[in-house]
This record gives sequence, structure tokens and C-alpha cells, in this order.
Amino acid sequence: MSAQTEIHAPSPAAQPDGPVGDEAPRIVPVRRTGQWAAAVAVLLLLAGVLVSVVRNDAFQWDVVGRYLTTESVLRGLGLTLWLTGLVMVLGFALGTLLAVFRLSGNPVLQAVSWGYIWLFRSTPILVQLLFWFNIGALYPQILGVNTVNLLSPIAVAVIGLTLHEAAYAAEVVRGGILSVERGQLEAAQSLGLGPWRRLRRIVLPQAMRSIVPPAGNMLIGTLKGTSIVSIIAVQDLLYSVQLVYHRTYEVIPLLLVATLWYAVVTSLLSVGQYYVERHYARGTAGAR
Repeated sequence: MSAQTEIHAPSPAAQPDGPVGDEAPRIVPVRRTGQWAAAVAVLLLLAGVLVSVVRNDAFQWDVVGRYLTTESVLRGLGLTLWLTGLVMVLGFALGTLLAVFRLSGNPVLQAVSWGYIWLFRSTPILVQLLFWFNIGALYPQILGVNTVNLLSPIAVAVIGLTLHEAAYAAEVVRGGILSVERGQLEAAQSLGLGPWRRLRRIVLPQAMRSIVPPAGNMLIGTLKGTSIVSIIAVQDLLYSVQLVYHRTYEVIPLLLVATLWYAVVTSLLSVGQYYVERHYARGTAGAR
């Protein structure tokens, strides 16, 4: 006699509670009341600060508008931009050479590059400028040339800022070169490319993805850092407004004039940096 198995359907009372059929559960977003409250508080605080700045008569916005585009201020702004561009070009040219020395197999070149970077990163830029400004007191003659009045304040500013910039640019370039995969160099060597051609055609184009972001920050820092040359009477933007408020005693509005111009130029440089970074980031996951 064969065994028989009976199959009983579950009773309705035994079925689990839940959605009927294919009905999906409704997703309720989490209420972020605290975040919205914090955002509103921050906006109200910013609005209060903005209103206080605009309505505070001590800022003398009419004086700011009067001096914002005067000839002396624009001339100082032009010198600041020229000095920034020249220092960046010369600084990165020297910095690239120092980075190559640092990565070379020659221990003498490595030591010279390391010593240069250590010295100029260890000394405040103001001290360096004052040393160059007083070079005539240290060395009255160099190779028979009288150095007392040899360097003008602008020449001192260019030399001091360039040598200082090169020390930081060398580390930026070195980091960019080290970011290039070793296989790229091996492939270039297998094609018979020389060292300088490998550097120019293979390494630096790929290293630019890592070089551009810190270089952009250095450019903005150099723009603002040029204001230190006012200490040696170079008529940059800050020195130009100082000449005015020493005569008129309108210190706050003239400082606002310089602040506004620095903010405008810095914003334009930041926009340019964004597009340059996007250009060199093409084909990567982080490209936007």
C-alpha cells in the first residue's frame, strides 16, 4: 500500500501581514529640520553682517567709489599684476630645474637642490627682501661692479620673490613628476627618447594634472604676497593706496579699495584655474 501525502493550503489567518500583491512600500524622506534651521540662521546672520557693512558710515563707501578707479590706484594694480605674472613664470622655470635636479641620480645636484629649497623655505620672505635690498652693505663690490645702487626696488622685488617662489614651485613640480606612472617612463625609454625629451613630451604633460591645482593656489598667494614689496617702496597696489591715505587720512576706505581689487583679481584667477584644471583632467574620473 503506497503512502499518500496530503497538502493543505494555509488558512487566511496564518498568512503574514504586509503589502498585498506587487504594491511597493512608500518611502518617506527624513525630515531634516535641524539642517534647515541652521541654514536659515546662517543666512540671517550673513544678511545682518551685509546690512551693517553697507549702512555703516565709517566705511565711507562714497570715498571708496571715488578712489577705486583713480590713475594712481590703477597704475599700482598694473604693477601688481605684472610683478605676479613675472614672478610666477621665472619662479616655475627655476623651480622645474630644481625639481629635475632633485630627482636626478647625481648626488651633487640632489644636494644643491635640497639645500636651496631648505634655505628659501626656512627664511621669511620679508627677511629675504631686506637682505637683497641691503646687498650693497653686504657686498659693496661684486666682480668689480659697485652694488650700492645697482638694484632698484623693483629689481629687488623680482629677485626676492622669484627665488622664494622657486623653492615652493620645485616641490610642486617634483610632486607632479612623481605622480606619473613608472610604466610611462619605461615606454618612452623603449622608444629611444632622450631624458629631456621624455621630460618635455611625456612626463610634464601628464604631471600637469597634479601640478595645476597647487600652482593655481600659488598664483593667488603670489598675487596677495606681492603686497609685501610695499615695505621697500615698490609702488604696487597696496603702496599706492598707502600714499593716498597718508595724505588724506582716509585709511579705512582706501584699504577697502585695495581689498576690492584683490578680491576681483583673485576671483578671476580662480575661474581661470577651474577651466585649466578641467582641461588637464580630460579623460579622468574626476573631470567635470
